[in-house]
Amino acid sequence: MSQSPNKWHQETIDSQKSKMEKTVPISPLPSDIATLTLPNGKTIQLPVYKGTKGPPMIDITQLYSKSGYFTLDPGFSSTGACISTMTYIDGDKGELLYRGYPIETLAKYSSYIEVCYLFIYGHLPSQKELSLFEETMVSEMMINEKLIEFYKGFATDSHPMAIMVGVVGALSAFMHKDFDVNDPRDREQIAIKLVAKMPTLAAYAYRTALGLPIVYPNKKYSFIKNFLYMMFSTPMNDFNVDKVIVKALDTIFMLHADHEQNASTSTVRIAGSSFANPFACVAAGITALWGPYHGGANEAVLNMLKEIGNKENIPKYLQKAKSKDNCFRLMGFGHRVYKNYDPRAKVMQEMCYSVLEKTQRANDILELAILLEQAALKDDYFIQRKLYPNVDFYTGIVYEALSIPTSMFTVMFAVQRSIGWICQWMEMMSEKVQRISRPRQLYVGEDQREYIPIQDRKEEEKSRVCKLPMHSSLFGLVKV
Repeated sequence: MSQSPNKWHQETIDSQKSKMEKTVPISPLPSDIATLTLPNGKTIQLPVYKGTKGPPMIDITQLYSKSGYFTLDPGFSSTGACISTMTYIDGDKGELLYRGYPIETLAKYSSYIEVCYLFIYGHLPSQKELSLFEETMVSEMMINEKLIEFYKGFATDSHPMAIMVGVVGALSAFMHKDFDVNDPRDREQIAIKLVAKMPTLAAYAYRTALGLPIVYPNKKYSFIKNFLYMMFSTPMNDFNVDKVIVKALDTIFMLHADHEQNASTSTVRIAGSSFANPFACVAAGITALWGPYHGGANEAVLNMLKEIGNKENIPKYLQKAKSKDNCFRLMGFGHRVYKNYDPRAKVMQEMCYSVLEKTQRANDILELAILLEQAALKDDYFIQRKLYPNVDFYTGIVYEALSIPTSMFTVMFAVQRSIGWICQWMEMMSEKVQRISRPRQLYVGEDQREYIPIQDRKEEEKSRVCKLPMHSSLFGLVKV
């Protein structure tokens, strides 16, 4: 980068360079050979790879050239798209590791800043390294004043996620000339800048929606406390926040930092495979996260608990969830990967009590959540389907206790996951062989057919043209 290096880089860049090499995934040698027999009787051999943990994988990169066949795997449920050293999930055991460290251990003894360091550099920091790193992160929380002006262009009722997609993507307009994505040191600075600025962008989105003045970060506060300061402080009052609240939010940030190759992370990697600007890649990931099946589940859990209302209604709603004829779903239960208790959910449940006690909020909704969980885990329907609570089941309760509005729940997720997204991007960019993502398809459309001149075509029985009412003109050019 053309700008002068900050204190962090002046003191540590040389020592970190060799350590960062440990974060580069190294392709293992084949551990076995799989033989595939095709319908015509021909057999081909494919290499099998075994990672440090997890099921072995068959390498099918040469499948088409050897056989003329592709594989079909909608949703990629049985497909590995990359080699990674970052995060490991064992869904059957309910295990989640960040660079080999159990999430429960990190949640108890570590911090979000330390986890960020761990993901970027591949090892836990010394006290000096951690202090310098957090100092740098806080100093990078400021954003360009022109970007602040960008917020004024959004409608006052804009969803905060829509604003986040725009402003994170806009970072690419301010940081695109001064870095080389092929330089590991530049990728490191990109990661630090993105993760540091995400809380600021989110806080400004929140305050813009409320019509409140922007609050700049303050170097006297920690990274997490700065986020709360920018969200909730007012010029008229001193800012005070209990350390229990800061620790709770710090822990939530850790729990959501990364989660292997989910929809949003895969989106970041796919966008990055074209060598797109990394900030634009993360904006694409935020878009994927916005979907209710991915990042919006914690809000859905809170709404569900409020709908259930009290413990007497639990049996009725469990019956609804089991009925094929009812659209009610038990939100916060089950996971695409976990077939056991989500380890993050256990941490969140314990945290709920301390936060509700400190905020003096009524814990009726927490008690209802626990009773619902207990009832579901005794029900054969949920036991047989291995439907256990996931991290979303308790997150919304904590957010509400912290006075974070439901419209900000997914934004919080995006801020927390930014370290995972950008480090996944860094890992991909460090690979010696770069391939642009290009999935294939099973085509079931029309075969080749002749073009018919317009005067010879028959009209369809029902017109397929969508007629928009005049007042819904996209650009507001039509007056009504």
